Amino acid sequence: MKKDMTPKGPTAAGGVSRRSVLKAGAAAVGAAAGSGVIGAPMIWAQNIKDITLNHTGMSYSTLIDIARKATEDLGFKVEMAVTDHAGMVNRMVNDPTSIDIADTEIWQTKVYVPQGVTQAVHTKRIKLWDKITPLYTQGVFAGKEVSRQGDSPYEIMYRASKDATSFHDGPTEWATFLPGVFNADTLGIRPDLLGRKVDSWADLFSADFKGRAAIQNIPTIGIMDAIMAMEASGELTYRDKGNPTREELEKTVAKLIALKRAGHWRALWNTFDESVNLMASGEVVIQSMWSPAVTAVRTQGINCVYQPLKEGYRGWGNGLALMSHLDGLKLDAAYEYLNWYLSGWVGGFIAKQGYYISVPETARQYLTDNEWGFFYEGKPATADITSPTGEKTNSAGDVRDGGSFEERFSKVAVWNNLMDEAPFLFAKWNEFNAA
Repeated sequence: MKKDMTPKGPTAAGGVSRRSVLKAGAAAVGAAAGSGVIGAPMIWAQNIKDITLNHTGMSYSTLIDIARKATEDLGFKVEMAVTDHAGMVNRMVNDPTSIDIADTEIWQTKVYVPQGVTQAVHTKRIKLWDKITPLYTQGVFAGKEVSRQGDSPYEIMYRASKDATSFHDGPTEWATFLPGVFNADTLGIRPDLLGRKVDSWADLFSADFKGRAAIQNIPTIGIMDAIMAMEASGELTYRDKGNPTREELEKTVAKLIALKRAGHWRALWNTFDESVNLMASGEVVIQSMWSPAVTAVRTQGINCVYQPLKEGYRGWGNGLALMSHLDGLKLDAAYEYLNWYLSGWVGGFIAKQGYYISVPETARQYLTDNEWGFFYEGKPATADITSPTGEKTNSAGDVRDGGSFEERFSKVAVWNNLMDEAPFLFAKWNEFNAA
């Protein structure tokens, strides 16, 4: 049975729901009309219902359930549009007015911020800004500095002004985007089909899994899995895994090509569904994988594990950016949406597909004690755990792969990134595809 995701008390963001604001606004309009005075706030309350916001992003975070709930709670319409990684940046740069809220990954900011297509988020307008995880806002987690290999969240977090086209070193009142969902990624495995223990990124290259391994065909992310596997297997030590040199990239892609020619790769997957089908069918027993894909396999009653590895995780994070064309009432609505996004419902929903939200404490009111203990505290489940849509993913007694929020994020080794040698990477990755 699906859990009721509607809180029984006031909302986390300010303790007042949008619906109650609109009702109060309507009453005030009636009172004001009798005196012949209707102020700007009342006009705002009446007109905002006509606003439509377009939230565009990748499939794993741009979910129609979020748009539906936001529309219900806020009193104006939120629509979702899904694209892939390359299409996201292309649309932001070449058709920016078709997007209002851009749901982007950390590394994508390095492409669109210099283009001037987004405006910085004024942190003073975000009610829970001081509650956002310091992973984003200060570059620390559990009291320790997080890895700076790759594009760590803190390094892109701030700008000097609303319209600045570069990042600022250190906190300001202007954020590049509103921190959203994030996770620590690893490899997906089928323990029932492996035949042995897997505990290292090196296992992605192991001859034991020849013809039964897969890697994601997204150059900027697939290369990171390959880099982790190369270093773990002792074939190459990188100066900086998050920003490899041309020589390092050449050697890494050469290894991928050699494995491909030897029949090691069952597939180079391009889509979420491909990764799910490969693992669920048993064609692949070890591969690059995303947390919701592992969840999707488990809902089929198949034992799929997001395996903790001794070398650590590959971290990534998303945020909601405001497009530059937003102003007036539409910009007001956009800030209402950003505040709603952090107020708890989204965090509770996406926790069930294995993701974290940038203000974890608000998500707790939308999770049972069992769910909070499982997803955030690393405790054994006391009852069945279900996906966001209600299908069983774990049984009582199961512990989340990798343990608690703190355990997982204290072991991030590198972040998804847009490296300095990105054009060279894309050219080499094309060679990998063509081999």
